[in-house]
Amino acid sequence: MYKNYFKVGMRNLFRHFGYSAINITGLASGMAVAMIIGLWVFDELSYNTYFKNYDRIAQVTKAGTFEGKYYQGQRYLPYPLIEELQTTYAQNFKHVVPISGPGGFDAVLSAGEKMLTRTGMYIGEGAPEMFTWEMVYGTWKGLSDLHSVMISQSTAKALFGDADPLGKPLKVNNVTDVTVTGVFKDFPRNTEFYGLHFFEPWSFYLQDASYIKRQGWDNHFLFAYVEMAPNKTMEEVAATIRKAEMKAIEHLDYMKNELQYDYDVLLHPMRDWHLYSNFKEGQLQTGPVQFVWFIGTLGVFVLLLACINFMNLSTARSEKRAKEVGIRKTVGSVRGQLIAQFFSESFLVVMLSFIVATLVVYITLPWFNILSAKAMTLPFSEKWFWISSLAFILFTGFIAGSYPALYLSSFKPVQVLKGVLRAGRLASMPRKVLVIVQFSVSVMLIICTAAIYRQLLFVKDRPVGYDREGLITVRKKSDEFNTKAEVLRAELKKTGMVSEVGESGGELTGTWSHNGGFNWEGKDPSFEANFATLNVSPEFGRTIGWKVVDGRDFSENIAGDSAGIILNKAAVEYMKMENPVGKTMRWTNRAWGVDQDFHIVGVVEDMIMNSPFEPVKPAVYFTFGYERVMLIRITPGVRVSEALPKIESVFAQVMPDIPFDYKFADQEYAAKFSNEERVGKLATVFASLAIIISCLGLFGLASFVAEQRTKEIGIRKVLGASVTTLWRMLSQEFVLLVIVACVIAIPLSYYILDKAISQYEYHTDLSWWIFAGACASALAIALLTVSFQAVKAAVMSPVRSIRTE
Repeated sequence: MYKNYFKVGMRNLFRHFGYSAINITGLASGMAVAMIIGLWVFDELSYNTYFKNYDRIAQVTKAGTFEGKYYQGQRYLPYPLIEELQTTYAQNFKHVVPISGPGGFDAVLSAGEKMLTRTGMYIGEGAPEMFTWEMVYGTWKGLSDLHSVMISQSTAKALFGDADPLGKPLKVNNVTDVTVTGVFKDFPRNTEFYGLHFFEPWSFYLQDASYIKRQGWDNHFLFAYVEMAPNKTMEEVAATIRKAEMKAIEHLDYMKNELQYDYDVLLHPMRDWHLYSNFKEGQLQTGPVQFVWFIGTLGVFVLLLACINFMNLSTARSEKRAKEVGIRKTVGSVRGQLIAQFFSESFLVVMLSFIVATLVVYITLPWFNILSAKAMTLPFSEKWFWISSLAFILFTGFIAGSYPALYLSSFKPVQVLKGVLRAGRLASMPRKVLVIVQFSVSVMLIICTAAIYRQLLFVKDRPVGYDREGLITVRKKSDEFNTKAEVLRAELKKTGMVSEVGESGGELTGTWSHNGGFNWEGKDPSFEANFATLNVSPEFGRTIGWKVVDGRDFSENIAGDSAGIILNKAAVEYMKMENPVGKTMRWTNRAWGVDQDFHIVGVVEDMIMNSPFEPVKPAVYFTFGYERVMLIRITPGVRVSEALPKIESVFAQVMPDIPFDYKFADQEYAAKFSNEERVGKLATVFASLAIIISCLGLFGLASFVAEQRTKEIGIRKVLGASVTTLWRMLSQEFVLLVIVACVIAIPLSYYILDKAISQYEYHTDLSWWIFAGACASALAIALLTVSFQAVKAAVMSPVRSIRTE
C-alpha cells in the first residue's frame, strides 16, 4: 500500500513538474533558513557549556543603594573583597579565581627568533581546574609556579612547531622570563575565554604590581570568578556572602561615608553571563536572549511561510485531484487511507526538500558564519543531529500536509464523478488567509529591517567629538615605550608622515576608570559625584583633534598644567557649574594617591568613548599617571599606505624587539556597531528569503488561477477586452490581499519596534515613510510576481484559450 502511495506521489511530482519545482524550492528555502537559525540558536543557548562545571560557576558582582535606587551589575571589585572571600568565606567555595580585568591584555611572546602578539590574562591558579580546560600538554596545576605560563595549542604551534613545548622558556614583552608549564586547546568561539591565548599566574601579578595589595575597599578594578563548594548551592552561598563587604568595612574610618550605600555582594551565574548580562540603570535586563528568541521565532515563521505555500498550491489544485479521490472512494478507499496517501505525498516532498536544504546549508554555512561571527558546522557525526532532523522532517511534513490531506480527502465521490464539484464562494478563503499571513510576516520583516538600519545610521552620524580619520592607536606592551617615548615621538615627527603623537591611560573606545571624591564650590554635600577619568599627555588633545569649547588645551610648556584638569560638556552640566574655566575642584582619592586642588583649564566637546547608543558620561581629563596607549596622528593629506611603512621603520629602529602592532581609531569605533550591523544583516537576509518564499507561492497561485480562467480570458478577448483590462482582472485580487496584509503588519511592527528602539537612550523616531515604503515595496514585488502570469495569460491567442477545455 505504501509502495503504491510512493509511486502515485512520484508520478504526480513529475506530471506537474512546474508546481513540484515551486513546492520543493519553497519548502527547501524555508527548511534551510530554519536549519541555519536552529544551529545559531543552539550555539547561543550552549554558550559556555564547553566548561563542564558551568552550572556551579559564577562571577562576583556588587550592588548598592544610591540616591534611593538599588543599582546592581558592578563587576569591578576591590582587592580586599577578593581576599575576604578567599579567607573568611573559604568554606563556601571550591575555587576563588581573581583575574586582572575583562578581555585580557595584548603582549609580545618571544621564543628565540620567533615573536608574536597574543592576548592573555593574569588569573588565579585554580582556573584550569575550575573551567576544566582541555590540556594538550601538562596538567591543571600549571599556574602554581610564580614564573610559569600556560599557552593555547595554536600559540604553541606558532612558537615551537610540533615539538613538546613543556619546560621551554618564553619571554613576555621582552622583559619577563617565564617557562611553559601547560598547553590547552584553543577555546571555542562560543565561550567566555575565546581569543585568550596565554595565562600568567595571579601570584606573579601581585608581585609584579605590588601596588595592588596596598589598594583599599574604595578602588574597584579587578574581576573574580568562583566555583561553589561541592556541598553548597549557589543560592546558599549567595545568601551567606551578601553582606560580606559591609561587615568588613564597618570598622574602617576611610569607608565611613560608604556605609550609607548598603553594599551587597552578589553572584552572577555563568549560565547567565551571555544572554542575561545587560544592566540598565543598575537593573538586570533580559539582554541578548530577546534577540535569540526573536531570531528563533523568525525561523519558525519562515518555515511556516514555506508550509503555507505547499498548502496553497495543494488545495488550489483540488479539482485536478477530485476525480482521483472519487474513484478511490468508489472502489473502497476509506478517508483514512486517502489522508495517509496525501500525507505520504507531503512527506515525499518534504524529504526531497530536506535533502536540498541540507545541501544549501552545507554550502552557505561558511558565509553565514562570517556574517554572524560564529564557527558553526553541520554535526553529521552526532546522533542528536539525525534524531533532530527526523523530528524536523516529521514536524514540517505534518504542518505542510495536514490541511491538504484533510481537505482533499473530504470530497464526495457522487459529486466529483458527475463533474459537478463546486468549490463554493468561501472555498478559496483559507488560501486567501494564508497569503495574507505570508505577506503580513514579510512586510513586518521589511519594516523591522529598515528601522534597524535607520537607527544604525542615526547613531553613526552622531558627532564623536574628535577626528577619527588618520588616527592610529598603539598599545604599550613594554616599559621601553615609556623610557623611549620622547625619542619615538621625535623620530616619528621627523618622517613628515606624523603630525603629532600623544598618550593616554586607555583607548579612545572606552573609559575604564571611574572615580569619586570630587568636590567643588556649590556642590551639594549629599551628592556623591562620579566621573569617568582619563589621564593623558599634554599632546593628547592636539593628536586626537578634540574640540575645545571654553578655555584652552593642555600645554607641555605650562608647568601648572600638572595640577590642571579639562572637563567635557557633560561634566559641566552634571556639576551644574557656570563658567567653569579657572575654578577649582578638589579631588581626594586613595587609589590615585591624590588629595589636592585642581584648576579647570578648559572644556571640550563630549567625546563618545563608550556605547554610541548611550549618553556621554561626565569626564575629567588630567595629565599625571601611567599612560598605556600611544596615539599617532598621520599628517593630513598623506596616504595611509605611504605613512605606515615609515612609521613601522621608526619603531623597528627605536624598539627592534617590540613588533609594531597598531589599530585604526575609525575601525575601532566602527566595531562598536558590529552587533547592530550583524542584526541588520541577518534581518535583511531573512526578510529577503521570506519575500522570495512568499512570492514563490504567489507565483504558483497566480499561475493556477490563470490556468483555471483560460477559457474566460479567451471569451473576454473575443468580446474586446484589452490586455490591460485582463491584467487588472487577474491581479486585483492578489493586490487586495497584500493591502490587507499591510494593514495588519503596520500596527504590529510599530508595537514591536517601539519597544525595541526605546531601549536605546539615543534613538531615532519611527517615521511614517518606513511603513509606507515597506508596504509599497511588498505591493510592487507581489504585483510584479503576479503580472508575469497575468500578462502571459492575457496575450495568449483567444482561439487557443477557448479550445483549452
